[in-house]
Amino acid sequence: MKKYFILIALAVLFSLTSVTKNSNPPKEESWIKLLDNNLSKWEMYLSYKHKNGYSGKIPTDINGNEIQPVGYNKNVNNMFTVIQENNEPVLKVSGEYYGCVFTKENYKNYRLKLQVKFGTKKWEPRTDKLMDAGLLYHSQGKAGVDYWRAWMLSQEFQIMEGHFGDYWNIANSAIDIKSYIPEGTMNAVADESQEFIPFGANTENSGFCLRKMNAETPNGWTEMELVCYEGKSLHIVNGKVVMVLQNSRYFDGENFRPLIEGKIQLQSEAGEVYYKDIKIKQINKMPTEFENYFK
Repeated sequence: MKKYFILIALAVLFSLTSVTKNSNPPKEESWIKLLDNNLSKWEMYLSYKHKNGYSGKIPTDINGNEIQPVGYNKNVNNMFTVIQENNEPVLKVSGEYYGCVFTKENYKNYRLKLQVKFGTKKWEPRTDKLMDAGLLYHSQGKAGVDYWRAWMLSQEFQIMEGHFGDYWNIANSAIDIKSYIPEGTMNAVADESQEFIPFGANTENSGFCLRKMNAETPNGWTEMELVCYEGKSLHIVNGKVVMVLQNSRYFDGENFRPLIEGKIQLQSEAGEVYYKDIKIKQINKMPTEFENYFK
């Protein structure tokens, strides 16, 4: 009988412990820093020094022979270097070649933050154009499948003078964006008051949409945040939501397939650019403060 009561007491104690444990909210994931002095969490890809008049074809030499891209993990001319600013690592991208650094890991359902600013150096074919770069997410497959032969299939969070937060589809990706319907030669403009409309591969709209507003920091560091959860995403610039997106996908030639996870690419696009304070945090739901954007 004594043994019976002991077993009951242990069962009750275990039950109470389980209730207490289950009643506690799940612990929030902590931020993970992605940038260090050795770029240990990144790989790189370089394609070409594109020239004015580039038409999307593989560049050729004076004899008409196709030029091979530089390729993976060949840091020609120190395209990617880590410098120190106030005792923290800063990734300097010279921009001479089109290409990117990309994470070794794949990521799904996360918040990503970084700070970015442009330098002064420009290269062909952008010497007379705006400084340009980009944050590419849900990146999959081989690099060099896009028009510029420099990046992986992905979605782009634009980094460009006067255009932080614009959307571009890369290769055959597509997505739906809350935006005003484009008319004639006018570009679509994002706004959360509107309905979702499709952009990108095998849709009725181009692969480009303007952000809602200009929220960047002129001539200084701009904070960017990307929130991704189950195919939904938010482009946030200096704390302001400038674009609401969902149904991330790609077209495989016959059908659409989900594009909701992958590597993160930081572009080199003929302009000098600096990245710092790059960090990521996994999430298990769309953060409460952003839920209404998708209703």
